[in-house]
Amino acid sequence: MTVLSAVLLFGFLIFIHELGHFVLAKLSGVRVDKFSLGFGPRVVGRKIGETEYLISAIPLGGYVKMMGEETDDEIEPAQRERSYKEQPILKRTSIIFAGPLFNLLTAVVIFFFVYLTGFPTLLPVIGEIMPDTPAARSVLRSGDRVSAINQKPLKQWQEMTSVIYASPGKELTFTIQRGTETLTAVITPEPKKVKDLFGEEQEVGLIGVKPSGDTFVVREDLSGAATSAVQKTWEIASLTVVGIAKLIQRIVPADTIGGPILIFQLAEKQASAGGLSFFTFAAVISVNLAILNLLPIPVLDGGHLLFLAVEAIRGKPLSERAVSIAQRVGITLILFLMAFAMYNDIFRLISGKPVP
Repeated sequence: MTVLSAVLLFGFLIFIHELGHFVLAKLSGVRVDKFSLGFGPRVVGRKIGETEYLISAIPLGGYVKMMGEETDDEIEPAQRERSYKEQPILKRTSIIFAGPLFNLLTAVVIFFFVYLTGFPTLLPVIGEIMPDTPAARSVLRSGDRVSAINQKPLKQWQEMTSVIYASPGKELTFTIQRGTETLTAVITPEPKKVKDLFGEEQEVGLIGVKPSGDTFVVREDLSGAATSAVQKTWEIASLTVVGIAKLIQRIVPADTIGGPILIFQLAEKQASAGGLSFFTFAAVISVNLAILNLLPIPVLDGGHLLFLAVEAIRGKPLSERAVSIAQRVGITLILFLMAFAMYNDIFRLISGKPVP
């Protein structure tokens, strides 16, 4: 079932992306000749109206084929106004951007229902206290609940750690609930060098405690869930952009790049952890798919948007030869990245390196 979940996730997100292009093309009056999940030879398909709907042999993407999209398309004079290339730049831009936009909106919808349904969150209750640490030298004990720091109320473990991390070498006043008692402790977090999400060192404050594992369910109302869903989608999109930039700067090692095998492994892992984890993972992958498709590489949506931007500035499209050369370069780059990602995936399998 976990393998099936991974396959369905991959197919669903590709379908959503291509659906975005398809819907905006139809709304713009452009004729869509093909809607395919996957590339290569046709496996199964059916023509409904003017559009042929396909499942193709190579399940690593998909495409929407619009009339007039290719330079060698033969177009009847009566159909010319429905050609993609005959549309104004704004319409063509909306059609191209719709794919990534639908993926972003899918993430918002998933997060909306996650926040509405509720998710378990750690309480600020102390579990293990590490020896020879600021916490061990204070009155803190296992089972204590930290209700406030510097008189700022706390409800979640993450709220507590955020204050501690941001305060290396600074005295903090902890308000502690121990049964019916209320205690106060002044603790100074020790400055420590740790690596962040992208492998860069930063100084944070640590007091030497671990959570007890006690949780409560956080649920949002309709407006709160909508706001949180948009914020979370924006946060993940921003982290994805920063991560790509740091890959280019070689701050994040190249062996962290993963391909379809890694995605399937992660999907299986999240599906095994439960529905909430799986749907949250689906939202994250949907955001990643949107951002990666917006990279300004020919053959990706971002490359098409770049061509349209150049056309808007020049007042005329690039020559067919320039576009053809750029697309060959783009295809070569994409194939290289896919091969490198597959190499990393296979090496990870052979070496037994754990899935992130």
